[in-house]
Amino acid sequence: MSPDRLVYMANQIGKFFESQRADEVVPGIANHIRKFWDPRMREAIFAYMDAGGEGIDPPVREALDKLKEQAGQPHHERTTLSSSFQGT
Repeated sequence: MSPDRLVYMANQIGKFFESQRADEVVPGIANHIRKFWDPRMREAIFAYMDAGGEGIDPPVREALDKLKEQAGQPHHERTTLSSSFQGT
């Protein structure tokens, strides 16, 4: 997928979350991208950000920075997913 398309999609997600409470905007964007974007899409937009990230809206950039930081933590998503099934 082209970087332009990924930026467009990420910014559209950001526009959706603009109507949420201020403290929910960045976490909402990050959570949506983490849950619904393929890892290859996330890696591609991270690479685009590393190259300058032109056109990414500020709250989206902040959310992507948080995701990129979390991606450096091994097994973050796997731990979250497995713990959600405990006690069922």
